[in-house]
Amino acid sequence: MKKLLFSLLPVVALCAADVREEILVIVNGHTITRRAFQQAVEQDAAALYRQFSGKELDGKLRDAREKTLQGLVDAFILQDKGNEVGILVPDDYMRTVVEDFKKQYNFATDADFEKALKGSVGIGLPDWIKQQKQQMIQQEVLRKEVYAKIAIEDQELRAFYEDHKDEYRMPSRFRIRELVVPKGATAEEQAAAKTKIEEIQTALKGGKSFEEMVKEHSSSPSKSLGGDLGWIGKGLMRPAIEQAALVMKSDQISAPIETDKDIYLIQLIAAEDDLVKPFSEVKPLILQKLQEPKAQNAIQNYLQGLRIRANIRYQVPKETILKG
Repeated sequence: MKKLLFSLLPVVALCAADVREEILVIVNGHTITRRAFQQAVEQDAAALYRQFSGKELDGKLRDAREKTLQGLVDAFILQDKGNEVGILVPDDYMRTVVEDFKKQYNFATDADFEKALKGSVGIGLPDWIKQQKQQMIQQEVLRKEVYAKIAIEDQELRAFYEDHKDEYRMPSRFRIRELVVPKGATAEEQAAAKTKIEEIQTALKGGKSFEEMVKEHSSSPSKSLGGDLGWIGKGLMRPAIEQAALVMKSDQISAPIETDKDIYLIQLIAAEDDLVKPFSEVKPLILQKLQEPKAQNAIQNYLQGLRIRANIRYQVPKETILKG
């Protein structure tokens, strides 16, 4: 835990490496440091630049620092409320969340995922997990304390679904396993690679499972997952591999597919063609969407009540923080 130093100097926090950080706000014992605030400001600004432009962007940016600061304060307040009412997000569940993201975006390892996070949002995997956990707790608090008290009739939900089915249409996608054998640079190496592929095909015809052969022979990072690449939308794979996958049947194994550097065998796990998600699956999303307009005032009133009861101490005047 960070230790607070009380003196005539600005309040600071001591990190493990004895690096002093200026504390801007203390919320129920939690600290918001200048570095954490600046990181949040940069992330929120980047999100605004992706969503808006022109005068609308200028207007959003004028209020951005204040909204970011209030968001950090509210996050701790909601986190404490979550603890108070017994809302927990287990570590093993967060591990599942990480694995789901890795599969969805085709990251073979935690290191690959973390590299992408640092490139896109500027944080490492532990901080991302912490943020995700905090957001889940916040959302669950608001769901229980605010949204659950806003009733929407089932017939209204179903009517919205029927009128907006295109919003819940899933683009065509497929899921495959891959087995990758490097071709090599020399004629001898290329001949050996083709021989190896033929031996693998023979073993598959003899009853060996594709997944088992992947783990024995594939050179791809997906080897540890049995070659499973997760769900892939059309247009995201090499054309030769995608074309083969789209004409295959479930569990069918392709003929060898050659690229510049490798020879592939693929197995189709499943394919989905332009389906609409069932009402039962999207019902919670529709409920949230219809509750949202009705919930805005209720959320602000609820948060204001939590803020009044919270112990919020500005160690640096708020107007100074907002000036930057």
